[in-house]
Amino acid sequence: MKNFMNKSLDAARKYNVLDWAVIKICLIGIGILLGAYFIQFFSSILPIVWIIVIITWLWVMIKTFFTYWR
Repeated sequence: MKNFMNKSLDAARKYNVLDWAVIKICLIGIGILLGAYFIQFFSSILPIVWIIVIITWLWVMIKTFFTYWR
């Protein structure tokens, strides 16, 4: 398993901007599909989903601009 993770990380280091854009579009599509198929489930926990989105967005922004920006 460790070997698989190391090879995956090595491959990801070689991605360019287009590769990352395609991955992001794929993940957004998966999110939309899950939301469409499980609309009743997600509508009942929508505030929790918003809290998770805000916390993770803040995490990424802090890591990007205050930790790795140097």
